[in-house]
Amino acid sequence: MNGNATTTHRNVALLSVSSLMAPLITTSEEIDRRLEPVLTRLKLPTGLLQRVAGVYERRNWGPHETFDDAAVKAGKIALREAGIRPSDVGLLINTSVTRKHLEPSVAVRIHHGLGLPSSAINFDIANACLGFVNGMTLAAQLIDSGQIKYAVIIDGEDADEIQSNTIERLGRPGIKRKDFMSEFASLTLGSGAAAAVLGPADAHPGGHRILGGVTRAATQFNDLCVGSVDGMFTDAKALLKGGMELVVSAWTEAKRDWSWSNMDRYILHQVSSVHTNAIVKATGMDKTKIPLTFPTLGNVGPASIPITLAREASTLQPGNRVLLMGVGSGLNTAMMELVW
Repeated sequence: MNGNATTTHRNVALLSVSSLMAPLITTSEEIDRRLEPVLTRLKLPTGLLQRVAGVYERRNWGPHETFDDAAVKAGKIALREAGIRPSDVGLLINTSVTRKHLEPSVAVRIHHGLGLPSSAINFDIANACLGFVNGMTLAAQLIDSGQIKYAVIIDGEDADEIQSNTIERLGRPGIKRKDFMSEFASLTLGSGAAAAVLGPADAHPGGHRILGGVTRAATQFNDLCVGSVDGMFTDAKALLKGGMELVVSAWTEAKRDWSWSNMDRYILHQVSSVHTNAIVKATGMDKTKIPLTFPTLGNVGPASIPITLAREASTLQPGNRVLLMGVGSGLNTAMMELVW
C-alpha cells in the first residue's frame, strides 16, 4: 500500500512569484538582551538562537502595517508580473497561519483588496507551514480540470504578537529550563508576505511548468508542535526525529515516480540550521543547491517557501529543475517539482 499521495499536472505553470518583506529588523542579540535575566537565572548562554538555530535576524511589521495589507500588496505585484488582470482570476487561496479572528476568512479581505470579481472562488487553507504548497497543488488541479483559468495563492504572516507574548512569559518567575526550551522555536519566527499566480502552461510558454509531487502524513505526531497567538510549544527532539522519519519515508517511496536526487535547486521550508542539516543528511541532497533565508528572515511559516523561491528566481535558468519541499506541524510533508 502506498504511503504517499502522488499528484501529477498536465498543463499548469507558475507565472510569477513575489514577496514583500516586513521593514523592521529584530536581531537575536536584541532578544538575548530582553531575555538576559531569565538566561542568567537558568544558567543558559546567550547566542542560542544564532548557534543552535542559525537565526540572526527576523522581520517585524511597522505600527501601521498589517499582514493582510502586505498580502494584498504581494498579490498585486504577482498579478502585475504575470500580466494577468484581476478580472481574469478564478480562484484565490489564502494560506496564512496568522489571522485576526476566527471568521470570516482572511481570504475575503484579500479578495476585496485585490479587486477580484465576484465569480472568483476564495477561501483559506490552513495546514501549518505547508499551506502554500498545498494551495498550489489544489489550484493546479482545478486549472488542469478546466474549472478555472488563473489562480492566486497568497500568504501573509505576522509574528509580532507571538514574539512579544513569548518574551514576556519567559521573563516570569517560575519559568524553568524545560519551559524555556519548549518555547525556543517561537523566538525564531518572522513576518513577511508572498504570492504566486498559476495558469495554463499552453497559454504561457514562458511560464514555469508544475509537474506534480507527493504528500505524506504522520499525524500520530499531532501534538509535538502546537501554536497560537500566545506562543508555539514544541518537543523539539521528538519533532525533529518524527519529521525526519516522515521525510525519509516520503523521499524513498517517491523514487518510484520521481527522480529528485540531482535537482538544480531545493527550496526548503526555512526553519533552522539543525532542520536543514537533518534533511540534507536524511536525503543526501546537495547542500550547495539549498538557498537559505532563515538566517536573516527567521521562520516565516507558509510564506517561507515562496519568499525563498522569489529571492532565488533571478538565478534560475530555463530548464532548471526545482523542488519545493517542507515539513509542517501535525506532521505532514509535501514535495513539488517545477521546471523553470
